[in-house]
Amino acid sequence: MPELKAALNQLGNTRLAQVQPSAIRAVDQRISPIPGIIKLTLGEPDFAVPEHVKAATQQAIADDVSHYAPSMGYPALRQAVADYLADRFDAHYSSEEVIVTVGATEAIAATLQALFNPGDTLIVPTPTFPLYAAVGRLQGLNVVEVNTAPRFIMTPELLARTLAKHPDAKAMIVNYPGNPTGVTYTHAEVQALAKTVAQTNLLLISDEIYAELTYDEEHLSLGKLLPEQTVLISGLSKSHAMTGYRLGYVAGPAVLTKQIGKMHQYLVTTAPSPIQMGALEALTNGRHDPQVMRAQYQKRRDIVLQGLTAAGFTAAQPGGAFYLFAKMPARFGTDDVALTYRLAEDAKVGLVPGSVFGPGGAGYLRLSYAASEANLKEAVARIQQFCATH
Repeated sequence: MPELKAALNQLGNTRLAQVQPSAIRAVDQRISPIPGIIKLTLGEPDFAVPEHVKAATQQAIADDVSHYAPSMGYPALRQAVADYLADRFDAHYSSEEVIVTVGATEAIAATLQALFNPGDTLIVPTPTFPLYAAVGRLQGLNVVEVNTAPRFIMTPELLARTLAKHPDAKAMIVNYPGNPTGVTYTHAEVQALAKTVAQTNLLLISDEIYAELTYDEEHLSLGKLLPEQTVLISGLSKSHAMTGYRLGYVAGPAVLTKQIGKMHQYLVTTAPSPIQMGALEALTNGRHDPQVMRAQYQKRRDIVLQGLTAAGFTAAQPGGAFYLFAKMPARFGTDDVALTYRLAEDAKVGLVPGSVFGPGGAGYLRLSYAASEANLKEAVARIQQFCATH
């Protein structure tokens, strides 16, 4: 193994040094060797990619669709994204206002790098997916994390208080339905938020990756309500179980997407060509594919919600996604990290401590119910047994 020249030991991005590796992945890796453990840690659908989407991707490979695609994505796919957003969510964009990205993660990174400068203030309601704050800090942004517990939504009142403290804020990232809570905004709540933001010069970066997985009310997109102040980010990882395909997209006003597209071009050049053909199939002939998954997720949600409630946990009703964010029984205190590892070792159930998702997450555990009913029922039974004996 080569040893680095001593004079080079100090090399490294100082901002990167301030950001920790993914705590979710770290927990998952630590508990994975435990024999017999049921892992409900990662936010990944357990369904297979729809057969017709796989067939379209395979056909593209067979047809030698193997060269560079246009940097912003194939025109047909960009149009398909625009048509899909109009049809499903009444959010209207031209194909030129759509950029095809390597997953929603790259879309977020490209957006933050393209639109903001070091020192700009970014509001991040928490608890939420740790990526947002991490990418913001890597960009040198002033990330203001706002605790939204226990309702887990950014209300107009909370936003007003936040802007009073940070009047120079340039943008806010919202994610609904949300990871890790599964909570989503009702129509009245998202309309109230949009009305408040419209009175400011704040840009909304709206991550709506779970929009197809809502249970109690149809998703209402900020791309519909406030298109002039919204950059909409989504993808096919959750709706079509295409996590490994890494296909996302950005839509927004052309002035902004032109800049984001330039950053995207320098980050990745283009999304993989055969994957774009699979995405085109998903968005044209597979718009109903999420319905089957959504029905199963809702059934699973009810299983784990009832089971954990019986074990003494409490949780906000998950209106979407496939997560339950459960508040620990009082007798276990608030050390969610310690309880996570106790459950892993003693009950052989893998969860994620809520504190890794930012302020408001301490004392909670995240459970991903993107797993089989059999595993969920067994996991709940093990948690109930643990709580009854500890």
